[in-house]
Amino acid sequence: MSCIAQLAIIAVFTTAANSLSAQAPHVQDGGANTYTRDGGVSEVLQSIYIPPMLNAPFSAIVHTEWTRPMPGGGNFTFVNQRQVARDGRGRIYEERWLLAPKGSEDQSRMNVIQIADPNAHTLYNCFTLQTPHRCVLQTFAEAAVKSYKPAVLQSGPLPNNAGARVHEDLGTRTISGIETVGTRDTNNMAAGVMGSDQPFSTWREFWQAPQIGVNLCSEVVNPSVGKQIFTLTDVNLAEPDPKLFELRDGFEVVDHRKPVAQHPE
Repeated sequence: MSCIAQLAIIAVFTTAANSLSAQAPHVQDGGANTYTRDGGVSEVLQSIYIPPMLNAPFSAIVHTEWTRPMPGGGNFTFVNQRQVARDGRGRIYEERWLLAPKGSEDQSRMNVIQIADPNAHTLYNCFTLQTPHRCVLQTFAEAAVKSYKPAVLQSGPLPNNAGARVHEDLGTRTISGIETVGTRDTNNMAAGVMGSDQPFSTWREFWQAPQIGVNLCSEVVNPSVGKQIFTLTDVNLAEPDPKLFELRDGFEVVDHRKPVAQHPE
């Protein structure tokens, strides 16, 4: 299902980061059960990008659907949804929710709240599932910007004979009452690239709203990771609740910022 087709069936929709790992059981001498440390994989899903854009407030719900192929046919599909917001000062609020299997009784849970301030250069990562609750304070390096436009990739050969890129402009489309500009970039990769034993293609299609500098719909397809679809719904262009950018009560702040080097006079 394409990014735009999915818009038509979503009533209200996320991105989050979820780590998936698998370990096989092993029986030690004496019959004691333990788990081997061999094998497995740890993965983090990259979500939508929200630039610290000034005078362009909004709030929305981000819906994420990640579909991965099963060996021999079929798919695994994981979903979540989360709240995001940005105020007129460029401050960004994002919730992170664990991905859950689509159609299962397993419930997604919020595990992180992120609050970024490009003016104070602060980023708080507040972990909601940990006890005691903590917010890790880091430096937010990005500066506030008056506008944001993603770089335009050009069609042509890829470096080192890796293949070729095809860039397509898809025109404009109104999504949730907001005008968006569509782009599709396809990479046709040669055999041997990234360890592949045959040619393959990857592509990314996104519909960006220049008014707020955010993609309202984005689809990423790569044979190594499957298909990822991100969709924004309930988009509101009013100033969000200021309380979103305040730290919650009961959270201890741990400062992980690096001290500024002092230069001798």
